[in-house]
Amino acid sequence: MSTVLITGATSGLGRYVAFELVRAGHLVLAHGRDPGRTERLVDELRTEGAAEGFVADLASLAQVRELGQRVADAHPDLDVLVNNAGVGAGTPGSGRELSTDGHELRLAVNYLAPVALTHALLPVLRTHTPARIVNVGSAGQEPLDFDDPEFTRGYQGFAAYCRAKFALAAHTFALAEELAGTGVAVNVLHPATFMDTAMVREGGVAPWSTVADGAPGVLALATRDLGTGGYFDGTNPARAHEATYDREVQKRLSAVTDQLLAL
Repeated sequence: MSTVLITGATSGLGRYVAFELVRAGHLVLAHGRDPGRTERLVDELRTEGAAEGFVADLASLAQVRELGQRVADAHPDLDVLVNNAGVGAGTPGSGRELSTDGHELRLAVNYLAPVALTHALLPVLRTHTPARIVNVGSAGQEPLDFDDPEFTRGYQGFAAYCRAKFALAAHTFALAEELAGTGVAVNVLHPATFMDTAMVREGGVAPWSTVADGAPGVLALATRDLGTGGYFDGTNPARAHEATYDREVQKRLSAVTDQLLAL
């Protein structure tokens, strides 16, 4: 059975997936931002199986890296990383927000955090193969403006969300190529459209689907060998935004990402 780290496990899709994995006999390392909610989740998970809690604010890159270090030290047997935590479009009409480090918040939590966490955990994943990285993306993808990656001009919450998810997909494909032959698979998926989560409701959208609809895709990629470098719509192989496959776009994204992570 696997040892699985799930970010954003205290609510929504992450919570549902955590319970499914624990019931199937996996050890779940449940990440949350709030200590009380994380502790309560772990207590609930432990009535069904094996779980441990890890607390970190993914809007702080220092905390992201520290989370990676803590997990790596405690669980050198980590097999699966599910980058699920995310920030939605925000309340309608709300303005641009910043992370602890001064990055545009959606880019920071939905893209920079999973990239930094993956980087921190790659050494343990590579020594414990076959290993899997599952990036929870979205069908909502919009090319990043490389001249204004922090979206300082003409900001819109939903567009910021889509830009971060575009970056996550492009990063996934580049990383899959980099890790080819290492035994570490990395894939990205759109779990389901407008699931009934706090994030969706906050954005003023009437939910179209449930977290139960979104879970099978995540569970399949976390527990089965479905190749690497793929984009899935639920459990079905699909195509991401065409520009995410462009080598030049991936190269520019990598350079911008390194800059932003170094700030």
